[in-house]
Amino acid sequence: MIKRVVVLTGAGISAESGLKTFRDSDGLWEGYNIEDVATPQAWQRNPKLVQDFYNMRRKDVLAAKPNAAHFALAKLEEQFDVTIITQNIDDLHERAGSTKVVHLHGIITRSQSSINPELTYPIEGWELRMGDVCELGSQLRAHVVWFGEDVPIIEQAAKICADAELFVLSGTSLAVYPAAGLVHYVKSGVKKYIVDPNVPAVSRLSNVVELQAKATIGIPKLVEELMSNNIK
Repeated sequence: MIKRVVVLTGAGISAESGLKTFRDSDGLWEGYNIEDVATPQAWQRNPKLVQDFYNMRRKDVLAAKPNAAHFALAKLEEQFDVTIITQNIDDLHERAGSTKVVHLHGIITRSQSSINPELTYPIEGWELRMGDVCELGSQLRAHVVWFGEDVPIIEQAAKICADAELFVLSGTSLAVYPAAGLVHYVKSGVKKYIVDPNVPAVSRLSNVVELQAKATIGIPKLVEELMSNNIK
């Protein structure tokens, strides 16, 4: 009987809760160039602009609600040991009830020291102000991994994928590395479900089942199937 399920989610699952993705068709994120709001260089040039941008994204996240895909993945814990690895910086998986969530790119509801990223703090409300400092006296910024920064827990995520007995991928185009490389740590004999309206090319993977559907449709159906088959 399968117990360990690993789910890798991307922006597509949160988009169905109304949160825009990094890679919208116009190449902008909420009207901003990524280089102006999501890089270390942007923070150095104009920290207030970056801070204001993430304050508004945090406000959006707190106003958004988990959708059917989030709730279905939480329900999967009733029968399986589920770990969700997400590229998303929102907390919708946790609010839906998932208990083991690994945030590859950080989580926007926390802040971090601008000189020591290991110093993180919860944010009350949606606003992080210029002048708010960590215990070392440095300005606090959003606890997110910007383009050009290392992903500190990528090795932990790779080990989780290597131990998966069943793997699910949803809401990601597998275009952003190193996160996109995680699928290759899943053992070849493990069944891999891909749920997406536009299934990404995975020609190098084996045992792949493609479910061409948006997350709010495909994930609940898959969860129902997995839970039904697991008790037979």
